[in-house]
Amino acid sequence: MTSEPPPPPPKVTRHVQPLGPRVLVRLIKDSDRLDSGLFLPEGAKEAAGQALLGEVIEVARTMPKMELDLDDDDDDEDGGLGLGENVSGVPLGAKVLFGKQRGLAVPWDESLRIVDVRHLLAIVEEIPEEAMQ
Repeated sequence: MTSEPPPPPPKVTRHVQPLGPRVLVRLIKDSDRLDSGLFLPEGAKEAAGQALLGEVIEVARTMPKMELDLDDDDDDEDGGLGLGENVSGVPLGAKVLFGKQRGLAVPWDESLRIVDVRHLLAIVEEIPEEAMQ
């Protein structure tokens, strides 16, 4: 009697919706190399107390509005469900700085952090060098 291995569990996709004045941030990997070309050891970076850079990939929102209009023939791409308004005060897609010890890591993805808006230090705008001249 041969027993077959159990089938693998189904793959799932998770959508994290921050609650309250929080945002979901994906960390942007910082280079270990300084502008001068020297590599900075991990311990030296930690001692400097640097802020982390991340991109806001989800924000806290009001509850979605459901409009049940049976006479409406328009097919909305979201099925008539709105996402709700951004109540975090931080634009979706913004690059932000926050303290290294701030935010909670998401258990299944170490590059994701849920950060309280009051712990965000700055919104970073990246301007191409050509635009500065």
